[in-house]
Amino acid sequence: MNIAISSDEKSDIADFVARYLKGRGHRVRRFGAVSKRAVDWADSSEELAEEVAGGKCDQGVLFCWTGTGSSIAANKVPGIRAALCVDSEEARCARRWNHANVLVISTRLTSEHIAREILDAWFLEPDGSSAYDKRNVKKLADIERRHMG
Repeated sequence: MNIAISSDEKSDIADFVARYLKGRGHRVRRFGAVSKRAVDWADSSEELAEEVAGGKCDQGVLFCWTGTGSSIAANKVPGIRAALCVDSEEARCARRWNHANVLVISTRLTSEHIAREILDAWFLEPDGSSAYDKRNVKKLADIERRHMG
């Protein structure tokens, strides 16, 4: 799987996640500060989101201090469903119920142990296939279309 990772600031947790994903056999594409180029959080979020929305990467993992601003910025890109997850259950549910395609991790709150649990849950949980899940994800796409320029 091709996974984009990006951050506005260099962080140990982003470096750990890149190594962990590579160790799990994923191809990691680096953007923002994880590519050695510092950028504002809105820019690092948009860059990653465009890679995922454009199909160049299958999923994205985005980092910022709280994760809130990056989640908001990434979700402005059509086709992105970014979810800020602080534990494995949130990651599992975001994938199942929301078909989330960008995982957002707080660099302030997340230890390597918790990051490992979040990543394992995120990448092992498939998109939900129930009628309920599909209906609500379709509604997200409908909302997005109605509000696009």
